[in-house]
Amino acid sequence: MDLGLTGRKAIVSAASRGLGFAAARSLAREGVSVIMNARTAGPLEEAAQSIRDECGVEAIAVAADFNTAEGRAAVLDAAGGQCDILVNNPGVRQVPTPYDQITAEDWRYWMEVHFMSSIEMIQAVAPGMKDRKFGRIVNMSVSFIKFPQVGFAHTHAARLALSGATAAMTRELIGHNVTINSVCPGLFDTDALQTNLHGHAERGNTTYEAIVQNRLENCPAGRFADPAECGDLIAYLCSNQAGFMTGQNIINDGGVYQGLF
Repeated sequence: MDLGLTGRKAIVSAASRGLGFAAARSLAREGVSVIMNARTAGPLEEAAQSIRDECGVEAIAVAADFNTAEGRAAVLDAAGGQCDILVNNPGVRQVPTPYDQITAEDWRYWMEVHFMSSIEMIQAVAPGMKDRKFGRIVNMSVSFIKFPQVGFAHTHAARLALSGATAAMTRELIGHNVTINSVCPGLFDTDALQTNLHGHAERGNTTYEAIVQNRLENCPAGRFADPAECGDLIAYLCSNQAGFMTGQNIINDGGVYQGLF
């Protein structure tokens, strides 16, 4: 299927590895030029070069902290005033924190990471998308946004705030062929997942192998997913064919979530 994206330009944050890199790579395979952001210059440039070599498209590496105003400005400057596709991917790992140990600073920090950074980027690129009558915005969330987990009250609050805000915003944008959707992945085989699994094992005084077995037993698919499976979903959501789909939180978790809606 031709997704109709050749010649488009995308901004993807946390794109040096994991699901951010998978999104950038899947878009690049469709002929999209990508502005790739991450904090660390070396791995980011290596990731960008691998995309240039494989896909033959422009891949610009911008090493900056996307969760700061200065970092977002650097990414927007690299786009040169055009952004057809925006993939907001916070790329910040978190550990469970009991609700009574979450400080006011914690609440503010996670609102900045999961809410303000994405909202400010959307507000920056949406006017140009409206003018060009094409725009695709994808927010990277997490599958348990629909079944909140103990220990993540602060991050859930920020993610849910983003979903609520963008659901309202997209009603103002869809008439201009600009969509906003959230992808909510489950167990994808990334460095972040492996770090989290090892952390859970240490905190639970058990083994990494036992944690993996538990996760797989509770996943009907019986496996961890390839990051490309998330990248390709994002590419589809950015396509011409997906122009009527907006305001959705799309679970991609191998059947773990058992609700209908």
